[in-house]
Amino acid sequence: MKVVLMRLAALGVAGLVLAAPFAVRAQDDDDDHDRARDLYERGEIEGLAGILSIVHAKAPGEIVAVDLIRSGGKWVYRVQVVAADGRRRIVDVDARAGAVVGGEGDDR
Repeated sequence: MKVVLMRLAALGVAGLVLAAPFAVRAQDDDDDHDRARDLYERGEIEGLAGILSIVHAKAPGEIVAVDLIRSGGKWVYRVQVVAADGRRRIVDVDARAGAVVGGEGDDR
């Protein structure tokens, strides 16, 4: 009986250890959202809806990820797009000016 309880305790601890990175990631996502909202409200960045229109014009497809990063002293939306043929593209858009500033992927 004591061995069973020790195994259950060890399993519980292992579960907590494995779940911790997901909890931290969720907190990071909340912080990112709050930071983006604050920057938008202060007029330092454009809203995401307008940025996504720019991205769709440059790289049609399904948007699978959007990150707001700091690059070269500017806020940049980094958008990952998967085209209908399966190609993945990354489009970087200046978050303040709303202009495409770079990216990577196939342009065919």
